[in-house]
Amino acid sequence: MKTNITKKGLYIGATVGLILFILIGLLPSSFVGGVLGLKIAAYIMGTGVDTALLFRAIVGISMVLGILVTGVVFVLGTSLVGWGIGHIGIITRHRGAHKLA
Repeated sequence: MKTNITKKGLYIGATVGLILFILIGLLPSSFVGGVLGLKIAAYIMGTGVDTALLFRAIVGISMVLGILVTGVVFVLGTSLVGWGIGHIGIITRHRGAHKLA
């Protein structure tokens, strides 16, 4: 019984985190990843090589990594919050059980 409530909280938290990530985290994370990719590519190759394939690949990979890291943070964070709420629900539900024994 304890694991069912915490699993439900975990799944609800993951769903909420995914929805929040899609609504408010996807676009800013790609922008931040792109800017970091531009900085990294400019540091490695210099600023005058804007058309090089490697330059574009570095920027693209950093954008994808920015999106993935932000998605993991959103989903993992809200999953942990949902799991914690499930545990708090169990604790408050069975709080007076020791007094009856």
